[in-house]
Amino acid sequence: MHIERETGKAIIADTYCHSKLVTKNTWDETMDDLTRLELEAAAFRRLVQHLREHTEVQNIDLMNLAGFCRNCLSKWYLAAAEDRGMEMNYEEARETIYGMPYAQWKEKYQKEVSAEQVKAFDSGVKSS
Repeated sequence: MHIERETGKAIIADTYCHSKLVTKNTWDETMDDLTRLELEAAAFRRLVQHLREHTEVQNIDLMNLAGFCRNCLSKWYLAAAEDRGMEMNYEEARETIYGMPYAQWKEKYQKEVSAEQVKAFDSGVKSS
């Protein structure tokens, strides 16, 4: 994402590598794009920190309840880096989200998946 100097509009790239103008909601018409970006970044950092602190919440539970998990966030983070021409691999993106190498997180915190979790996952909508 970058801020155009002449217009002050924020340009972001979506996961399909197309640029689009950030749209304003009715409640934030007076908010400038840089402030909105800072708030969105702060909310994202807080979400990542929350997931790091709550290792008891398993990825399959996140997928079953919300349709995304830490791995999805890692993929979105990687896609955003690639959209900006940054070199990053999936494991580096995962480490950013998990706060440690994925293999280490998996060994320390990942629990065995239950039959009920698998059934819920298989019957739900999957996204990443």
